[in-house]
Amino acid sequence: MTEIQTARAAHGRATLHGYPRQGHGRELKKAVEGYWAGRVTEGELLGTAAQLRADARRETAGSGIEEIPTGDFSLYDHVLDTAWAVGAVPARHRAAGLGELDTYFAMARGAADVQPLEMTKWFDTNYHYLVPELSQDTVFSPDSRKQTAEFTEARDAGYAARPVLLGPISFLLLSKPAPEASPGFEPLTLLDRLLPVYASLLDDLREAGAEWVQFDEPVLVQDQPGAVLSATARAYRELCAAPVRPKVLVASYFDALGDALPVLADSPVEGLALDFTGPAASNLEALAAIGGLPDRRLIAGVVDGRNVWAADLERALSTLATLLGLAGRVDPSPSCSLLHVPLDAAAERDLDPQVARWLSFARQKTAEVAVLARALREGRDAVVPQLAASRAALASRAGSALTRDAAVRDRCAAVTGADTRRPQPYEERAAAQRARLGLPLLPTTTIGSFPQTSELRAARAALRTGRLGEDGYRERIEREIRNVVAFQEKAGLDVLVHGEPERNDMVQYFAEQLGGFLATRHGWVQSYGTRYVRPPILAGDVSRHAPMTLTWTRYAQSLTERPVKGMLTGPVTMLAWSFVRDDQPLADTARQVALALRDEIADLEAAGTAVVQVDEPALRELLPLRRAARPAYLEWATEAFRLATGGVRADTQIHTHMCYAEFGEILGAIEALDADVISLEAARSRMGIARELADADYPREVGPGVYDIHSPRVPSVEEIADLLRRALGALPPERLWVNPDCGLKTRSPEEAGAALENMSAATQRVRPSLGV
Repeated sequence: MTEIQTARAAHGRATLHGYPRQGHGRELKKAVEGYWAGRVTEGELLGTAAQLRADARRETAGSGIEEIPTGDFSLYDHVLDTAWAVGAVPARHRAAGLGELDTYFAMARGAADVQPLEMTKWFDTNYHYLVPELSQDTVFSPDSRKQTAEFTEARDAGYAARPVLLGPISFLLLSKPAPEASPGFEPLTLLDRLLPVYASLLDDLREAGAEWVQFDEPVLVQDQPGAVLSATARAYRELCAAPVRPKVLVASYFDALGDALPVLADSPVEGLALDFTGPAASNLEALAAIGGLPDRRLIAGVVDGRNVWAADLERALSTLATLLGLAGRVDPSPSCSLLHVPLDAAAERDLDPQVARWLSFARQKTAEVAVLARALREGRDAVVPQLAASRAALASRAGSALTRDAAVRDRCAAVTGADTRRPQPYEERAAAQRARLGLPLLPTTTIGSFPQTSELRAARAALRTGRLGEDGYRERIEREIRNVVAFQEKAGLDVLVHGEPERNDMVQYFAEQLGGFLATRHGWVQSYGTRYVRPPILAGDVSRHAPMTLTWTRYAQSLTERPVKGMLTGPVTMLAWSFVRDDQPLADTARQVALALRDEIADLEAAGTAVVQVDEPALRELLPLRRAARPAYLEWATEAFRLATGGVRADTQIHTHMCYAEFGEILGAIEALDADVISLEAARSRMGIARELADADYPREVGPGVYDIHSPRVPSVEEIADLLRRALGALPPERLWVNPDCGLKTRSPEEAGAALENMSAATQRVRPSLGV
């Protein structure tokens, strides 16, 4: 009898951390946006949400999941939900005079003259969360209605359920000081004030009948000082002090727990959920080193919850077999919430069947977890067909000609250091570019995309289905470009863009034209709020078959004397916003993408394009969570950017763009990109990044965003002028550009037009103070 068979009675309850929220037809997006537009009532919106939760419960249970999470569903963002649950609603939102639901959405999007919460990336994923604002005057108060209602909803439907909440340590460390906070205020100092609120939530869930409650503490997979680890120990000692309460499970994911593992193992919590995939695989050795969790429950994340490749079930079972001797109970799960992957690979009927068998989306991952749970309970003999299918899928992918291109590999091997450096120093380039471009002080531009109207989306859909021919489609795109160029000229912008009307997404558009990438039709993943993207799947070696942007950039330039930027997505962002191959190092894949982009830039330059923007918004996003791994990542990431851009002339100006991330940790890498101009998100942080760059003596030109495009608010001329003055207080005018925070794709034409006109007017208002 095998070890798994011997232990099967005590182990093997299939479970999850969370499930995609949107529905198979993105019903949540449509309902929420319908509510914002006044087409959907509050009752209808909440009814749609309840139906989506019911559908998710039915799907996951039907796949074999025996304990489902509750509380992971959100109308916008789970961190925002936590802020609401503990009463951390900023005074400006409370004072807006709105109903509860509208106040919630105002925190996310703003309302009238009320600024929203800041937004940033959720660890090293492409999901964005709303950053809670706290101060020394914050008064917390519990509101358990959402958590208890969703748990009761599942329980009454006959499901075993486990409520999931963001834990108190992560909530505080992911928060920021509010504008009114005292200098030097640290949110973690509010722990003693917050813990009674969490205890109250825990008690309310006990009264509702919860046996287990999960607290997510992902910040503990980052390098944390002793003060945070001590606070963690104290927090869970106090939360577990009540004589009658649900059992407490603390979950981590995305990396190994490191020094936090013995802290949690020594705490009175009844269970831990650990990630055992990717860099977190070292959790296995660390768990063995501390003697395991002999009397505790371990939820073992052995199925990768962040990527789309079918699991190696044999390897996962091997990990589980080792864990059986290290914990009192072992239950398999994905490594993290399945929020980060699409819903169902079976919906992708256009994919090559050979490739389709390599893929596993949320629905398939639940089935993989169920197979592993059954193997733990009944032994390997009970899942022989599933194990055989797993081996066959892995062998098919490893041996496929789709994954390797000898010419691409030979070209990568021939790259030298000279290929990754521009031969002229920045000062020489800057002089040449100023002479060529002739721009005024505080040159104005946009980041790239203009609003994607329903007409444009309909035209692309009609082209795909054959209802619109190539000539008709071209005429529609040319008309949009003419309108965009004419508007920018009338608004007084200095460096123009063509607006990207032909692009569905800044990564997908290029992936569809590059060898090695696969595109899905239904693979939607939430990025933030109601913004969903379809990340491409990087399955093989990357090559460029033909120019990708030349036609439309050249057409736009033919319409104006002002410079039009060529617009590309950088190699790191192409990886970060795709589901990448896991069979070779990321650095190798990045080099392949960089060489394809290098060829594209060469074609643009040869056609007379004077300004090329290579966006890298994901440079900070992919930064490893552990400091020890960061130097190697930043070395290959910045090298890939320089490989893409290093072949241009001195008078060709290279721009890059980044948004919604904490940049302070990577300022050295930003400089190492050697871009001539960088634009960054700055509006919500009130020019914080401009001060950081000034403090770091950043030597090149900068465009800190003066318009928050993630909010429907149209900033006034004076509001933008005030931000410009703040930026000028940190950076000299000859190195300052004026631009929005990000692309305008998600805004309406009316919102974008008014905001850009105000941006131009604000610039004209400020320029005279510079003597121009």
